[in-house]
Amino acid sequence: MTDGAAAFFDEMTASDGSVRPAYADYCGWLANQNPAQLKRKGAEAEEFFRRTGITFNVYGQSDAEERLIPFDMLPRIVTAREWWKLSRGIEQRVRALNAFLADLYHRQDIVRAGRLPLRMVAQNAAFLPQMAGFTPPGGIYTHICGIDLVRTGDDCFMVLEDNVRTPSGVSYMLENRETMMAMFPELFTAVRVAEVSDYPRRLARSLAGCLPAACEDPANPVIAVLTPGIYNSAYFEHAFLADQMGAELVEGHDLKVVDGRVAMRTTRGYKAVDVLYRRVDDDYLDPLTFREDSALGVAGIFDVYRAGGITIANAPGTGIADDKAIYSFMPEIVEFYTGEKPLLDNVPTWRCSEADSLAYVLDNLADLVVKEVHGSGGYGMLIGPA
Repeated sequence: MTDGAAAFFDEMTASDGSVRPAYADYCGWLANQNPAQLKRKGAEAEEFFRRTGITFNVYGQSDAEERLIPFDMLPRIVTAREWWKLSRGIEQRVRALNAFLADLYHRQDIVRAGRLPLRMVAQNAAFLPQMAGFTPPGGIYTHICGIDLVRTGDDCFMVLEDNVRTPSGVSYMLENRETMMAMFPELFTAVRVAEVSDYPRRLARSLAGCLPAACEDPANPVIAVLTPGIYNSAYFEHAFLADQMGAELVEGHDLKVVDGRVAMRTTRGYKAVDVLYRRVDDDYLDPLTFREDSALGVAGIFDVYRAGGITIANAPGTGIADDKAIYSFMPEIVEFYTGEKPLLDNVPTWRCSEADSLAYVLDNLADLVVKEVHGSGGYGMLIGPA
C-alpha cells in the first residue's frame, strides 16, 4: 500500500489491459449484450428477489429495513485448476479446525505444547465449559464452515476469516446462480460452469452422516432446521435450505423434550428429531443451560445432546474457533494438527493485545481493517480511520 491507496488485483484484466484467459468467453458474451437489455434484466431480477423475499437485514442501524441481496451479473471466475488448489487448502483448514475443537474440549494438547497461550481459551467467552469432555456424534464439531477468501494475485488466495458458529449466506449464492441461468441461458451454453445446485443435497447427506446413538431409523433420519423466526436477518436462508433438503423448519416453541429425545410437534403428535441444524446462537440454545431468558431454544436440549439423543450442527462451543485472535494462530494450528504446512495463508494480522503490534496498528490505521476479537457476522469492524 502506498500513500493510503490500496493496490488491488484485477481479476478480469491483466496489467497490460488484456482480458485474462479465464474471462475470455464471458467478456466475449458481455461485449455482444445490449446495455439497455442488461439493465432491464437486472431490474427483473431485483423484482423477483423482492417478491420471493430474498432479503437480509443489518442489525443496529437506524434504517434497518429489509434489503435486497444485490444481483451481480459479473461473476468471479475460478478455474478448475485453481479450485483444485483451493479445495485442498480449505479441506486441510477445516480438518485442522475440527481437530482443534476436539482438542480444546479434551486434553488441550496445543496449550500444553506451548503453541497457543492458555489465556486464549480461559478468557474466551465462546469457550463452553459445558462441552468439556464431550465428543459429539461422529466426532464432528464443524459440519458447516464458511471460509472467507480474498484473491491477491494470479493463483494466489488468502483466508480472511473462518466462520464456524452458524455460517450464513450460501442460499443467496444459489439463488443468484439460478437467476443468472434463467435470465441468460445462452451464457451457460457458451461457458462451461460447474454445478452448484446440489449443495442442499450434499448438506443433507453430511448432516445424516453424523447421527446420534439414539437414532431409530438411520436409513431415514429426521432432520430439522431450527430458526429464530421470521424476524431473523437470515430467515430466507433458513426456509430455503429446509425446503431444498426436505427437512422440517422449526422454531423453539415447536420442540420439546419427550422421553429423552428432542421431539417436534406434528399433526400426529410429537416426532423425535435426529439432527438439528441450528441457526440459533449458543447463548439462546437452551434456557436451562445457557441464557435462562431465551425463548428461541429448547429447554433441556443440551442434556439430551450430551446423552446421545440428538446431533446439533454446528456443535455448541464452536465459536471459539472463529475468534479473530485464534485466527491469527491458524498457521500454527494447521501445522500442529495435520503435520503439514498450510496450503492457504492468512492475511497479515497483528494482535492488538501485544504492545508492538498495537503500536503498528495505531500508526497504520488508514491501511488496515480492525476487527473485534469476539465479533462475527461482519459486526465490530473498522475499515480505515474512524
